[in-house]
Amino acid sequence: MSTDTINKARAGDKQAFAQLYLQHKDSLYRYAYFKLGNAHDAQDAVADCVAEAYAGISRLKSEKAFVSWIFQILYRKCCAVLSQNSARKDVLSLDESGDVPVTDDHLAPELEEALALLSAEEKDIVLLSVISGYKTREIAEMLGIKHSTVRSKLSRALAKMKNFLE
Repeated sequence: MSTDTINKARAGDKQAFAQLYLQHKDSLYRYAYFKLGNAHDAQDAVADCVAEAYAGISRLKSEKAFVSWIFQILYRKCCAVLSQNSARKDVLSLDESGDVPVTDDHLAPELEEALALLSAEEKDIVLLSVISGYKTREIAEMLGIKHSTVRSKLSRALAKMKNFLE
């Protein structure tokens, strides 16, 4: 990702922002899909995230912070969707939703169950690491926690999942 592209987007260049979106859209969608459990909610969360990011990119303080900044926006959007779903008591499981994600990402039912064992923070860390491919330092920046905390929580979460799956 070029700092020049980010600076152009910060200055209002729509094409530059579109390039940034294209570079990160798959990662954003995968995270939202596995956090929310269905394609419709994931697409809505990503769309809301991108709209908010586009409207606020001029306030981005550092081009190096772009990835953590946009994932923080997506994290808030996903939390809002989960909150709305629980308030309606209309949360669907992956199997019940009938939705097929656009990217054909899906988890085996056993992995869904293993992820369900994790706390919300552990699940976020695992999804950002395993599904989205971010390094623990990047995840620490995105979530606003210490790098060492991310490493230890990732290790414990993966161990929990491994024990469940064995």
